[in-house]
Amino acid sequence: MADQGVSVIAHIQAKKGAEEKVKQQLMSLIAPTRSEAGCITYVLHQAVDDACHFMFYENWVSRKDLDGHLKRPYLKTFMERAKDFLEGPVKITLWEMIG
Repeated sequence: MADQGVSVIAHIQAKKGAEEKVKQQLMSLIAPTRSEAGCITYVLHQAVDDACHFMFYENWVSRKDLDGHLKRPYLKTFMERAKDFLEGPVKITLWEMIG
């Protein structure tokens, strides 16, 4: 999978009442991530029936590019700051592009 494209779905659940703060923090990740090498798609979604539920849909050229993204200081800073506003850890699933 290292040389293949990889997709990511990341689910983020904000605590009730913190959804706007979490939304703003998530929005701040979009521009720097989209400028990273290997980023094809990085799109933030908010659930229609639950304003506290967010999801990133991401596509990366390779697993190496994704791994580089996960080490970026701004992403680590977000994870550290946001933990007080989230219901639990961010749930990430990786998907191999097969068709």
